[in-house]
Amino acid sequence: MVSVFDEQLVAHAIREELARGGQVFFVHNEVNKLPQLHAMLLRNLPTVRCAVAHGQMRPSEIEEVMLDFMAGDYDVLLCTSIVESGLDIPNANTIIINNGHRFGLSDLHQLRGRVGRTNRKAYCYIFTPPLDVLTPEARRRVAAIEEFSDLGSGIQISMQDLDIRGAGNLLGAEQSGFIVDLGMETYQKILDDAIRELKYGEFSELYGDELSNEGEWVQAQDCQVETDLDVALPESFVRNATDRIAIYREIDLLQDESALDQFEKSLEDRFGHLPERVKSLLTIPPMRWKAASIGVEKLQLKGGRLSLHFVSPGDSPYYGSQTFAKVQGQLSRYAHACRVRQMEDHLRVDVDGVQTVGEAMTFLNYLSNG
Repeated sequence: MVSVFDEQLVAHAIREELARGGQVFFVHNEVNKLPQLHAMLLRNLPTVRCAVAHGQMRPSEIEEVMLDFMAGDYDVLLCTSIVESGLDIPNANTIIINNGHRFGLSDLHQLRGRVGRTNRKAYCYIFTPPLDVLTPEARRRVAAIEEFSDLGSGIQISMQDLDIRGAGNLLGAEQSGFIVDLGMETYQKILDDAIRELKYGEFSELYGDELSNEGEWVQAQDCQVETDLDVALPESFVRNATDRIAIYREIDLLQDESALDQFEKSLEDRFGHLPERVKSLLTIPPMRWKAASIGVEKLQLKGGRLSLHFVSPGDSPYYGSQTFAKVQGQLSRYAHACRVRQMEDHLRVDVDGVQTVGEAMTFLNYLSNG
């Protein structure tokens, strides 16, 4: 938790940890203030055994204090950030960080990692001045460390730290663009598309042997799905908005039926029986995969009409592939029920009377079986 410094809250946190037989780290990064904090601890908790450690002590003294703390001779270790790394004390499962706004985000994450090294629940208290007096960067650091507290959240912490501090010229906006604004998946897709355009355009002679392999163009890189069907996660099923967004992202990253089955089981384990709207939502990925496999970059299912937008640009090698030849043959047999239009940079197919994902899948399977 993040709070303004409160002696009574400090005392309460320490008492709670000691009551279950544990030990406490109390981190304050100003050596000259440690005696005052030591006196405060003894004033509020006269029976607590408190040791002090900081970087201005001799190495032998620090080693002795740490070994005694590990042996259980002390209840509280009042120290600077020298405990940030290299320590594994399973019995210490509460850490108090004073003036947390003065630490970097990665430092706070490392310090928080000093506790919770076993199966016992751990607690981290971060004290700061009132948030309205902190700099915007400090507020973002504190908010990030409070928000990303789950196991394995290190990557989110790293991304936030990168966003707050910047990445310099080599990895920053000047060289790499604004990855955070786009999202990593979108950035990677744009980068892949740009590379493919260069390989098949300006540098086609250089990549001649590689481009002779038609397989790279058999399907679209991805397929965007737009629909007015009721296929959203109900708030009554997943109440937390952050969790809903995370689930949508997981669904977007699914690649095959096996992964979808595992995801569906894990979703049911976490939230219970799946409502019909959720089951309908989980029918979207297979439709998206099938569409991409025959060269559809965008699928719209709205108002009872299915619209398929095929690979762009119109002179893409895809249109000379066997995959497209099969699709074209199937479309010619279905000409009475669909409209084929050559747009400015791609081919579009419209089919009326398609009301459900199942009906859309039937048509996509028909096109792929040519």
